[in-house]
Amino acid sequence: MELGLYSFAENTPDPLNGNALQSPAERLRDLIEEIELADQLGLAFYGLGEHHRSDYVASSPVTILAAAAARTKSIRLSTAVTVLSSEDPVRVWQQFATLDLISNGRAEIMAGRGSFIESFPLFGLKLDDYDDLFEEKLEMLLKIREGGKVAWPGSGHTNPIPGLEIYPKPIQDPLPLWIAVGGTPNSVARAAYYGLPLMIAIIGGRPRQFQPLVDLYRQTAAKMAHDPSKLKVGVSGHGFIAADSQDARDVAFPAHSATMSRIGAERGWPPTTRAQFESGTTPEGAYYMGSPQEVIDKILMQHEWFKHDRFGLQLSVGTLPHDKVMKAIELYGTVVKPAIDNALGN
Repeated sequence: MELGLYSFAENTPDPLNGNALQSPAERLRDLIEEIELADQLGLAFYGLGEHHRSDYVASSPVTILAAAAARTKSIRLSTAVTVLSSEDPVRVWQQFATLDLISNGRAEIMAGRGSFIESFPLFGLKLDDYDDLFEEKLEMLLKIREGGKVAWPGSGHTNPIPGLEIYPKPIQDPLPLWIAVGGTPNSVARAAYYGLPLMIAIIGGRPRQFQPLVDLYRQTAAKMAHDPSKLKVGVSGHGFIAADSQDARDVAFPAHSATMSRIGAERGWPPTTRAQFESGTTPEGAYYMGSPQEVIDKILMQHEWFKHDRFGLQLSVGTLPHDKVMKAIELYGTVVKPAIDNALGN
């Protein structure tokens, strides 16, 4: 199994540091240091989410990944996710092809519909077109990904391409393209239909409830004559690691609660309580919060359910002190990763 990290490049008041707020430049410097450490520890990938809000600083994640590419050697660099619905597929392709060249073949696209909607009014798009935008732009991106002269007829939300080459050309052929989903069966079936690898974000509830979606993905892929054994499945979720399990929870909770409560208020959810948070940290819960052994046990238990190929840990939900995040990455790379490699024969 490939183990990696992902982040939304959050930039919010740090409750463990007197609610101090970093400048965007400071936050990005810390973020690139975190990616560098993940690379040095042999983690497989780092994903960076696209958001257009004041509480995140990655509205242009490929730019940040390009900076990280110049300071890393082997870690794969991905978005988590590219909000394809509000992007131009030609520019998406050109940006990732350029990242692939800078990184010497380590770029990946992870496309999704996104969990926030700020990009729609920002780029003059209608939420009523939410599904159509993604479907049409995904088809266009796949056509571009085939290479050669691109003849695209256009659609309701894309412009035609009259048989033109698109430059630059990436090193990887094909450039990896993942589909990220939050649990919608139609999105899972779409990834299977196109024969694309699937990343499932599990950020609440009971992860085992997602097993039917993984089954749906593999069954649909087989019906479409794709070999399910060659299609990767990934699982990602919120987490934090410290040497002591209680310390991990105590460090993570204030920022996690503030973030989830703020987002919840926007969506009509009640504030996050400590009891809800603790429930998520139990073996059957969705959070990977605790000691290295607790995280190891949860990853392996879920592997029995999903037989997934990739696991992504989100560090962190809300701003945490940089030194504590760096220590969590160190434990992930030096304790969790070797144990998973051993257990699964990687």
